[in-house]
Amino acid sequence: MSNGILVINPNSNKEVTAAIDCALDPLRTPDAPPIECMTIAEGPYGIESQRDADAAAPNVSRVIEENVSKAAAFVVACYSDPGLRAAREVTDKPVFGMAETGLATALSLGGKIGVISILPAAVERHWVYARSLQLDNRVVADLPVGLTVAELANEDATTARMLSTGRRLREEHGATVILLGCAGMARYRKILQEELQLVVIDPTQAAVAAAITALRLDYQVRS
Repeated sequence: MSNGILVINPNSNKEVTAAIDCALDPLRTPDAPPIECMTIAEGPYGIESQRDADAAAPNVSRVIEENVSKAAAFVVACYSDPGLRAAREVTDKPVFGMAETGLATALSLGGKIGVISILPAAVERHWVYARSLQLDNRVVADLPVGLTVAELANEDATTARMLSTGRRLREEHGATVILLGCAGMARYRKILQEELQLVVIDPTQAAVAAAITALRLDYQVRS
């Protein structure tokens, strides 16, 4: 695994990790670096508030520091990107945050980004982060589905709410690309893209794809 990518789920919900792992299968090609997903058992069960994100952040940088000799690149699989800046201080290997990479990918694929979030409390946190990246003017709306991370496992209810929210982003706000605002939404990307007829981005997939590119082209962080 020393030449591979470690994808870190900062919450302790193993079902979310399993969904992330499954969503990454299209990127597991014979010539690609190995991809391993892990759950931080000490993390919150779902990262649904700034307090949760703050609690998860030290775990992320600690896990990366502990595995710095075991992986060639890291991905933080939470839309709050907890601990991303600190993690980049403990290794000179590439560390990708799914929100940061997802927004950059959406920017390259559509002029008007619509974000689907979990709970209303997540929306303001996302706007603050987008502003810090100076990308808030490219996000036309960020709308919640009103479900917790755990409730995303209910596929029928989640699919219906995500489709309804996606249609609102497209029809009411003019979104031309949809960004999933939670790692737990990974399993719904394909059906949303088919039904909405818009590009739908799972930011964990985007971050892992960026990590693969960085390793193939030998991008290295220089301190």
